[in-house]
Amino acid sequence: MKALAATVLALSLGLVACTRETPPPGIAFAPWDKSHASKPDFAQVDYAYPIPAAEMAKITPEYLATLEQEQIDQIYARLTAGPIPDGAFDGKILLPKGASGKLRLAEIVGGFAGKALELKGLMLDDLGEAIWRGKVFYREERVLRNRIEDLSVLKKMGLVTGEPKKMDFHGKETWLLFPAKLYCGQSLLDARRESIIIDYFFTDEIPGYQENPDFLAGRRGLRVRDEIRMIRPGLYLGRAYLDRGFALNFTLYNKDMDDQGRAAFVKTGQVQEDCWPGTQARKVLASAGG
Repeated sequence: MKALAATVLALSLGLVACTRETPPPGIAFAPWDKSHASKPDFAQVDYAYPIPAAEMAKITPEYLATLEQEQIDQIYARLTAGPIPDGAFDGKILLPKGASGKLRLAEIVGGFAGKALELKGLMLDDLGEAIWRGKVFYREERVLRNRIEDLSVLKKMGLVTGEPKKMDFHGKETWLLFPAKLYCGQSLLDARRESIIIDYFFTDEIPGYQENPDFLAGRRGLRVRDEIRMIRPGLYLGRAYLDRGFALNFTLYNKDMDDQGRAAFVKTGQVQEDCWPGTQARKVLASAGG
């Protein structure tokens, strides 16, 4: 009986493991090679390779990490901004296939002599994995703040003075730092339609601004500018720029929004558009019978 019970348990665990595995989305990409002249036109990619809503529903940050940067760019170009988010989203830095991630901030911001000196030896991984946990959107205020759980890296570099104030987040006191303005604006990758812009340039004008460390993202620091587009309700794909130079991709995810909006999105392929969707109609194939 013990052997039978063990067999049943093993089979049931195996069944659970199988049911948890989500097949990768079936997304086609336009061909390209390494020369810039060979890069496909985004308008043609949009027209020739529409992504069915059911395949959009299968996209995960883990799947995106298996792609090359050109493929991530092609997916981003086939997205629209969707609604400006509201509430908290979990964040994840998205390194394309083959990227080590060990990219020094000082090398990216070489034009900022003083800032590059302060950031000597600091990796993007350090900021992304050690301190950043996501973003909180305040839709009505058109403001965003970043969820920070560990300031030790910045404190060691002397970029934090004193102890920044914490804010209430889901009943827990945590740091909500690096405020930014939210608005619709032109994408630096794909100008055919707008993206949701997360702009840190005038961060010091936002209520709750704390000079150290918030200055680091603003116009006297790294001049950060993010832009995001919606993959599906609850999941956004983002691009981060430092002084208009592309730095990295990231994803933002809210499970509750995903669970609530997934079925309707798969059925219709339609979402609320808060930003200009462009003159080229985006083709999103809804599920059969939708």
